[in-house]
Amino acid sequence: MAPARKAETRPPRSRLRRGDTVQVIAGKDLGKTGKVLRLIPDKGRLIVEGVNFVKKHARRTREDRAGGIHEIEASVHVSNVMLVCPKCRQTTRIGHKTLADGTKVRLCRKCDEVIEK
Repeated sequence: MAPARKAETRPPRSRLRRGDTVQVIAGKDLGKTGKVLRLIPDKGRLIVEGVNFVKKHARRTREDRAGGIHEIEASVHVSNVMLVCPKCRQTTRIGHKTLADGTKVRLCRKCDEVIEK
């Protein structure tokens, strides 16, 4: 008999975009807010400005690149952040709606306002 195949698990699809303001809802930086700098969709993670700092040791490689210990932002899992609505300023889940002209937009689930980019 052949061994059972392991099911492939895909990371959750994020409804967040670069430039969105998010709040951390779990982890060591609980309650901090920041702007999404970069998305890493294949890992289901994102980098948020001012959140999850780690220390990175770097060697001086060139004249213009300083060595030492640098603090940089590390990635956070998508499930640990929530979008902050630009209208009502509350953390919210994201809904979708198709407008009359056929464009698909994101909605705030609390105030039903369109979240614009």
